[in-house]
Amino acid sequence: MKKIVIRIVLVFCFITLSVFNIVDIENLRTFIISTERVYKIRMKQHLFCLMMAYPEHAVDLEHSKNGHVYLIMKSGARILYDDKRAKSQEEIISNPDLQDMMEPIYPLGAIDRLMDMDFDPGRSRVYALLNEVYGGSSQQVKSNLDNVKTYYGYLQFNKNNNASASLKSVMDELIPLAQSRHDIRVCLIPYGGTFNHRYIAGTNRLSPHAFGIAIDLARDKRDYWQWASRDEGQKRLESYPREIVEIFEKNNFIWGGKWGHFDILHFEYRPEIIMMASYFGDKNNTEALWYEGAPMDNALAMKYIKRINEVIR
Repeated sequence: MKKIVIRIVLVFCFITLSVFNIVDIENLRTFIISTERVYKIRMKQHLFCLMMAYPEHAVDLEHSKNGHVYLIMKSGARILYDDKRAKSQEEIISNPDLQDMMEPIYPLGAIDRLMDMDFDPGRSRVYALLNEVYGGSSQQVKSNLDNVKTYYGYLQFNKNNNASASLKSVMDELIPLAQSRHDIRVCLIPYGGTFNHRYIAGTNRLSPHAFGIAIDLARDKRDYWQWASRDEGQKRLESYPREIVEIFEKNNFIWGGKWGHFDILHFEYRPEIIMMASYFGDKNNTEALWYEGAPMDNALAMKYIKRINEVIR
């Protein structure tokens, strides 16, 4: 709901209203300036989180003459931030740009109800980014897989960008809890799996499991929006141990239980989504202090803030 076409439509509506003295032109100008400021603040925050989340891969930015902004990868690949197209919710999932992917703020912490059906933070994935970080083919991904000890055997996970190390940290906390708590143990085993080079059912889009960055825990028939009614999903959500979610989120995993298209057994390594929520999710930043909430004691963060301000004025 933030693409340029939508903004143009809103401006047109305000102009029309101003002609009939319903909205004055000064209010219109203020509205336009405010909208553009919010857009620029969010763009800077999105790009900051992407660079912080993928420091070995996202190395620079480019603001082209035609107004497009690109994230520059170590390989030299340029990934478009905003294609400036108005999209349906389905298109945001099937063909997102970086802005589409970063725009919905993931709700950190405990929740007590299912999300609205059109709210799926982190369910949009820019495959150009995943290819650069985790491997552009099944063979490349397989070469990056590491074995992680779990409560019940070992599972394969991508070692790039600290993904497998993060899953190991999760298991280091969850295994002792599972040994003493039956409610957690039954959610962990038998695992649904991690790496699996497959497509999302009914689509031509690769599953995050194909990149080795997602884990499905023990399956319950109420876990998935296509298996269960929303009432059944709500009951499953209410019974799901919050400690599991907290531990995964602390280690940069998002939870499919926080999607309107709920996927309660699913956890996915997405540091950029967690960082956006953690640094800026509850902030109402000004243009000058768009980075308020970022870790200012981090030298890399300061470097990225400076570079973003140089490129996007």
